[in-house]
Amino acid sequence: MKTFTAKTIEEAVAEACAELNVSEKILSYEVKEEKKGLFKKSATINVFDKDDVAEYAVEYIKKSLYALGVQVSAESVIEEDIIKITIDSDHNPILIGRNGKTLQALNELTKLAVSNKFRHRHRILLDVGGYKEDKYSRVERIARRAAREVIKTKVDVQLDPMTPDERRVVHGCLSKMEHIKTESTGEGPSRAVCIKYVD
Repeated sequence: MKTFTAKTIEEAVAEACAELNVSEKILSYEVKEEKKGLFKKSATINVFDKDDVAEYAVEYIKKSLYALGVQVSAESVIEEDIIKITIDSDHNPILIGRNGKTLQALNELTKLAVSNKFRHRHRILLDVGGYKEDKYSRVERIARRAAREVIKTKVDVQLDPMTPDERRVVHGCLSKMEHIKTESTGEGPSRAVCIKYVD
Protein backbone atom coordinates (compact mmCIF):
# COMPACT_ATOMS: atom_id res chain seq x y z
CA MET A 1 0.00 0.00 0.00
CA LYS A 2 1.25 3.48 -0.88
CA THR A 3 0.02 6.81 0.48
CA PHE A 4 -0.38 10.02 -1.55
CA THR A 5 -1.20 13.49 -0.20
CA ALA A 6 -2.22 16.57 -2.18
CA LYS A 7 -4.57 19.56 -1.86
CA THR A 8 -7.59 17.64 -3.14
CA ILE A 9 -8.58 14.01 -3.64
CA GLU A 10 -8.52 14.56 -7.41
CA GLU A 11 -4.93 15.86 -7.24
CA ALA A 12 -3.84 12.97 -5.01
CA VAL A 13 -5.40 10.50 -7.45
CA ALA A 14 -3.72 12.21 -10.42
CA GLU A 15 -0.37 12.10 -8.59
CA ALA A 16 -0.79 8.38 -7.84
CA CYS A 17 -1.73 7.62 -11.46
CA ALA A 18 1.31 9.51 -12.75
CA GLU A 19 3.76 7.81 -10.37
CA LEU A 20 2.34 4.29 -10.82
CA ASN A 21 1.74 4.77 -14.55
CA VAL A 22 -1.89 3.56 -14.44
CA SER A 23 -5.19 5.09 -15.48
CA GLU A 24 -7.65 6.38 -12.89
CA LYS A 25 -10.08 3.71 -14.10
CA ILE A 26 -7.95 0.88 -12.71
CA LEU A 27 -6.48 2.71 -9.68
CA SER A 28 -7.60 1.02 -6.47
CA TYR A 29 -7.65 3.46 -3.54
CA GLU A 30 -9.48 4.67 -0.45
CA VAL A 31 -9.65 8.17 1.03
CA LYS A 32 -7.71 8.11 4.30
CA GLU A 33 -8.19 11.75 5.28
CA GLU A 34 -9.62 14.95 3.86
CA LYS A 35 -9.11 18.33 5.56
CA LYS A 36 -10.98 21.40 4.41
CA GLY A 37 -9.72 24.33 6.44
CA LEU A 38 -10.21 28.03 5.69
CA PHE A 39 -6.55 28.55 4.73
CA LYS A 40 -5.28 25.03 4.23
CA LYS A 41 -6.81 21.93 2.74
CA SER A 42 -5.36 18.52 2.06
CA ALA A 43 -6.39 15.02 1.07
CA THR A 44 -4.63 11.71 1.66
CA ILE A 45 -5.40 8.48 -0.18
CA ASN A 46 -4.18 4.92 0.31
CA VAL A 47 -3.43 3.18 -2.99
CA PHE A 48 -3.60 -0.61 -3.10
CA ASP A 49 -1.81 -3.11 -5.31
CA LYS A 50 -2.66 -6.74 -6.18
CA ASP A 51 -0.80 -8.05 -3.08
CA ASP A 52 -3.05 -5.94 -0.82
CA VAL A 53 -6.13 -7.26 -2.63
CA ALA A 54 -4.95 -10.88 -2.34
CA GLU A 55 -4.20 -10.45 1.37
CA TYR A 56 -7.66 -8.96 2.00
CA ALA A 57 -9.38 -11.75 0.02
CA VAL A 58 -7.56 -14.48 1.98
CA GLU A 59 -8.49 -12.87 5.32
CA TYR A 60 -12.11 -12.40 4.18
CA ILE A 61 -12.38 -16.11 3.30
CA LYS A 62 -10.81 -17.25 6.57
CA LYS A 63 -13.03 -15.00 8.72
CA SER A 64 -16.22 -15.80 6.80
CA LEU A 65 -15.72 -19.55 7.02
CA TYR A 66 -14.58 -19.36 10.65
CA ALA A 67 -17.88 -17.59 11.44
CA LEU A 68 -19.62 -20.66 9.95
CA GLY A 69 -17.56 -22.99 12.13
CA VAL A 70 -15.08 -24.06 9.44
CA GLN A 71 -11.37 -23.43 10.01
CA VAL A 72 -9.31 -23.23 6.83
CA SER A 73 -5.83 -22.48 5.61
CA ALA A 74 -5.61 -20.32 2.50
CA GLU A 75 -2.74 -19.19 0.28
CA SER A 76 -2.71 -16.84 -2.69
CA VAL A 77 -0.59 -16.48 -5.81
CA ILE A 78 -0.92 -13.84 -8.49
CA GLU A 79 -0.67 -15.09 -12.07
CA GLU A 80 -0.95 -12.39 -14.74
CA ASP A 81 -4.06 -10.49 -13.61
CA ILE A 82 -5.70 -13.38 -11.71
CA ILE A 83 -5.53 -13.78 -7.94
CA LYS A 84 -5.59 -17.54 -7.31
CA ILE A 85 -6.44 -18.66 -3.79
CA THR A 86 -6.08 -22.27 -2.65
CA ILE A 87 -8.15 -23.28 0.37
CA ASP A 88 -7.71 -26.40 2.48
CA SER A 89 -9.64 -27.71 5.50
CA ASP A 90 -11.01 -30.84 7.15
CA HIS A 91 -14.31 -30.08 5.38
CA ASN A 92 -13.23 -29.78 1.72
CA PRO A 93 -16.23 -31.73 0.29
CA ILE A 94 -18.62 -29.34 2.09
CA LEU A 95 -16.74 -26.27 0.79
CA ILE A 96 -16.83 -27.66 -2.77
CA GLY A 97 -20.49 -28.66 -2.67
CA ARG A 98 -22.40 -30.61 -5.29
CA ASN A 99 -20.83 -30.02 -8.72
CA GLY A 100 -18.73 -27.23 -7.18
CA LYS A 101 -21.78 -25.01 -6.46
CA THR A 102 -20.70 -24.04 -2.92
CA LEU A 103 -17.18 -23.20 -4.14
CA GLN A 104 -18.65 -21.10 -6.96
CA ALA A 105 -20.87 -19.19 -4.49
CA LEU A 106 -17.90 -18.58 -2.17
CA ASN A 107 -15.89 -17.33 -5.17
CA GLU A 108 -18.68 -14.84 -6.07
CA LEU A 109 -19.00 -13.62 -2.45
CA THR A 110 -15.24 -13.06 -2.25
CA LYS A 111 -15.26 -11.11 -5.54
CA LEU A 112 -18.13 -8.94 -4.28
CA ALA A 113 -16.36 -8.26 -0.97
CA VAL A 114 -13.16 -7.29 -2.80
CA SER A 115 -15.04 -5.05 -5.28
CA ASN A 116 -16.82 -3.36 -2.39
CA LYS A 117 -13.58 -2.75 -0.48
CA PHE A 118 -11.34 -1.70 -3.38
CA ARG A 119 -13.97 -0.17 -5.72
CA HIS A 120 -12.55 -2.16 -8.61
CA ARG A 121 -13.32 -5.58 -10.11
CA HIS A 122 -10.53 -8.10 -9.67
CA ARG A 123 -10.34 -11.58 -11.17
CA ILE A 124 -10.29 -14.01 -8.28
CA LEU A 125 -10.23 -17.78 -8.60
CA LEU A 126 -10.74 -20.03 -5.59
CA ASP A 127 -9.78 -23.70 -5.45
CA VAL A 128 -10.36 -26.21 -2.67
CA GLY A 129 -7.95 -29.11 -2.34
CA GLY A 130 -7.11 -29.18 -6.07
CA TYR A 131 -10.77 -29.60 -7.12
CA LYS A 132 -10.57 -26.90 -9.82
CA GLU A 133 -7.38 -28.28 -11.38
CA ASP A 134 -8.98 -31.73 -11.68
CA LYS A 135 -12.13 -30.16 -13.11
CA TYR A 136 -10.12 -28.20 -15.70
CA SER A 137 -8.43 -31.43 -16.85
CA ARG A 138 -11.83 -33.09 -17.28
CA VAL A 139 -13.23 -30.04 -19.10
CA GLU A 140 -10.25 -30.05 -21.50
CA ARG A 141 -10.73 -33.76 -22.27
CA ILE A 142 -14.46 -33.26 -22.95
CA ALA A 143 -13.78 -30.19 -25.13
CA ARG A 144 -11.10 -31.92 -27.24
CA ARG A 145 -13.27 -35.01 -27.72
CA ALA A 146 -16.23 -32.83 -28.80
CA ALA A 147 -13.99 -30.79 -31.15
CA ARG A 148 -12.73 -33.96 -32.86
CA GLU A 149 -16.36 -35.00 -33.34
CA VAL A 150 -17.17 -31.58 -34.86
CA ILE A 151 -14.25 -31.90 -37.31
CA LYS A 152 -15.43 -35.39 -38.30
CA THR A 153 -19.16 -34.57 -38.70
CA LYS A 154 -19.00 -30.79 -39.40
CA VAL A 155 -21.95 -30.47 -36.98
CA ASP A 156 -21.76 -27.87 -34.17
CA VAL A 157 -21.73 -29.16 -30.59
CA GLN A 158 -22.91 -27.22 -27.55
CA LEU A 159 -21.30 -28.27 -24.27
CA ASP A 160 -23.11 -28.26 -20.92
CA PRO A 161 -23.33 -24.90 -19.09
CA MET A 162 -20.09 -23.97 -17.32
CA THR A 163 -18.68 -21.33 -14.99
CA PRO A 164 -16.75 -18.43 -16.64
CA ASP A 165 -13.33 -19.88 -15.69
CA GLU A 166 -14.24 -23.29 -17.13
CA ARG A 167 -15.43 -21.68 -20.37
CA ARG A 168 -12.06 -19.87 -20.56
CA VAL A 169 -10.34 -23.26 -20.30
CA VAL A 170 -12.38 -24.56 -23.28
CA HIS A 171 -11.67 -21.46 -25.41
CA GLY A 172 -7.98 -21.68 -24.52
CA CYS A 173 -7.46 -25.39 -25.20
CA LEU A 174 -9.27 -25.26 -28.56
CA SER A 175 -7.93 -21.89 -29.77
CA LYS A 176 -5.16 -23.42 -31.90
CA MET A 177 -7.17 -26.37 -33.25
CA GLU A 178 -7.64 -26.14 -37.02
CA HIS A 179 -11.22 -25.84 -38.39
CA ILE A 180 -12.56 -25.13 -34.91
CA LYS A 181 -14.11 -21.96 -33.54
CA THR A 182 -15.63 -21.54 -30.05
CA GLU A 183 -18.14 -19.03 -28.76
CA SER A 184 -20.11 -18.64 -25.54
CA THR A 185 -23.90 -18.57 -25.83
CA GLY A 186 -26.77 -18.16 -23.37
CA GLU A 187 -27.13 -16.07 -20.23
CA GLY A 188 -26.21 -16.49 -16.56
CA PRO A 189 -26.05 -20.08 -15.25
CA SER A 190 -27.16 -21.37 -18.68
CA ARG A 191 -24.15 -19.86 -20.47
CA ALA A 192 -22.29 -22.56 -22.41
CA VAL A 193 -19.61 -22.98 -25.08
CA CYS A 194 -20.61 -23.85 -28.62
CA ILE A 195 -17.91 -25.60 -30.70
CA LYS A 196 -18.27 -24.82 -34.41
CA TYR A 197 -16.67 -26.09 -37.61
CA VAL A 198 -15.00 -23.48 -39.85
CA ASP A 199 -13.30 -24.01 -43.24
